[in-house]
Amino acid sequence: MQQEKTGFLLVDKPMDWTSHDVVGYLRGSLKTKRIGHAGTLDPFATGLLIVGVGRDATKRLDEFKGMEKEYIAEITLGATSDTQDRTGTIVNGNSDSIPTSEDISVVLSSFLGKQTQIPPMFSAKKVKGKKLYELARKGEEVERKPVDIDVSSLELISYDYPTLEVRFTVSTGTYIRTLAHDIGEKLGIGAYCHELRRTKIGEYLVENAKDPKIIDETDIFAL
Repeated sequence: MQQEKTGFLLVDKPMDWTSHDVVGYLRGSLKTKRIGHAGTLDPFATGLLIVGVGRDATKRLDEFKGMEKEYIAEITLGATSDTQDRTGTIVNGNSDSIPTSEDISVVLSSFLGKQTQIPPMFSAKKVKGKKLYELARKGEEVERKPVDIDVSSLELISYDYPTLEVRFTVSTGTYIRTLAHDIGEKLGIGAYCHELRRTKIGEYLVENAKDPKIIDETDIFAL
């Protein structure tokens, strides 16, 4: 009997794939039933997804879930979205006053450090056993408890209104699209996350990850 291949994969999740799509694809291509991932990425987002293959590896996926994560977000100012990203219904906000680079820097710096965040309605988080996005799709909104988060670093990469590009390093459970929304609120003009890429989980880099379509057993590594 062939011994089960076990270990981890660094996957560069393509746009418009769900994290579940990645696991399902690799389950077929690697011919294994025991497979899972260590932290969901929104379908519109791309970037690093750590996948565990085999019984021993899938049992250890929680080791990655608590690690800090780095993202690069492209934020559109002057409009809002009900999903807080480009996949939702976009509503133009206050575009009469265009923020200066100094305005942007001051507002961004206010989001550094430990704080609380209200999880978005369009999320997989459960309230009373129901996923929030399922309620949101029915037009329902429920009270969500604030969650403790930590934005340990925040870097302005570029700004050319209405596009703002920011690198965030955050604690687990942080919603970048909610940060984008809240930045827009603080600027008084609205904002939503247009593009999102996860570039790092702990010490693991997206530069070392592969598209799921070209991954094979030789890419599985042990810890």
